[in-house]
Amino acid sequence: MTEPTVFAHGGHAAEGPGWLPLLPVVVLAGVYMVAAVRDQRGWDHRRTAAWLVGCALLAVAVGSPGWLPDDPRGHMAQHLLLGMLAPLGLVLGAPVTLLLRVSPSAVRRATGRLLRSRAVHLLAHPVTAALLTTGGMALVLLTPLYAVAERQPVLHHAVHLHYLAAGYLFAWSLAGPDPAPRRPGLAVRVGALIGAAAGHSVLAKYLYAHAETLPPGLTDSDPAAFRSAAHLMYYGGDLAELLLAVALFTTWYARPHRRRPAHRPSPSPSRRPMRLIKGFASEETP
Repeated sequence: MTEPTVFAHGGHAAEGPGWLPLLPVVVLAGVYMVAAVRDQRGWDHRRTAAWLVGCALLAVAVGSPGWLPDDPRGHMAQHLLLGMLAPLGLVLGAPVTLLLRVSPSAVRRATGRLLRSRAVHLLAHPVTAALLTTGGMALVLLTPLYAVAERQPVLHHAVHLHYLAAGYLFAWSLAGPDPAPRRPGLAVRVGALIGAAAGHSVLAKYLYAHAETLPPGLTDSDPAAFRSAAHLMYYGGDLAELLLAVALFTTWYARPHRRRPAHRPSPSPSRRPMRLIKGFASEETP
């Protein structure tokens, strides 16, 4: 006998084993742990802990029914976990750096080419990532997409994947410890974070003020529940953005060029990530 997964809005998702959504999370955690053990130079346990925390938050978001309420508040909690909190933990796990350290030279070269590609540069730019994460949420709440996703499980899964991917790109573009060619300076990243936080807050307030009519297209809307969801979105988003700001300044301050003696000139900011990637790509397999 099967039970509906927690991905459902209003209980309309496709049915399947309750453990099935957890399988990708277990795979993510397991593959990372194997790679960390294989790193002959010794992988930072703090990175491993961050990754596992991110996986645990993902598990809560996609776990069996009953882990989160099946109402607008539960759906908003899923958004915060999938789109803001879990991605930060995953990003701080530095999976790309770990991949570069344990992979064969061919994989390192391919990864370096991917990181230098225009597509990655565009998608991982802080402004683009901010638009994807905040704009995606606005699209769901301000259009009939939310109501349609109630009836279309595939679309609903796609929306959640978008939350996770956009949230990861945003956290990586701001605070990722992994190498990122042509990553903008601190001012651009702080500006993108402030803009995203402002957009998130405005959207939460707008949902609260128009809970009787938003999201459009619902046949069984519960304004009180959507006001509670907007309340959670406002304050939960503030907490997530505060954590992201702490991570941003911590990783920025911890960059090697921040600790160089004053008499040693730093390499150009635009060339430093490229040099790191080229170094990984040119290494011989341990």
